[in-house]
Amino acid sequence: MEIDILEQDDNPLLHRTEVSFEITHEDASPSRLSVRDSLAAQLDKNSDEVVVHSLDTKFGMRKTVGYAKVYDSADSAVDVEQEYMLDRNKISAESEEGADAAEAEGEE
Repeated sequence: MEIDILEQDDNPLLHRTEVSFEITHEDASPSRLSVRDSLAAQLDKNSDEVVVHSLDTKFGMRKTVGYAKVYDSADSAVDVEQEYMLDRNKISAESEEGADAAEAEGEE
């Protein structure tokens, strides 16, 4: 699987970079999680900081066009993204809530 980045737009207000990309693959269409991990590796980010929004493969083609948002931190992703997108990308919001609860208990 080869990923070519077509366009990158910085969005400093939401602490993210919006990425359009094209994937050339030999076998069946790649899964969202494998694309997320490959894109994160290519951009030197943690996979929890990458949220893949769309993947579009034309019938019979070996190319997939996609759109992802790459956040500065996993906390920024959890704060901004909708719940269903976090679920699709297997990013858990509970880990942040658990950390906040642990901090609150430590302060008391």
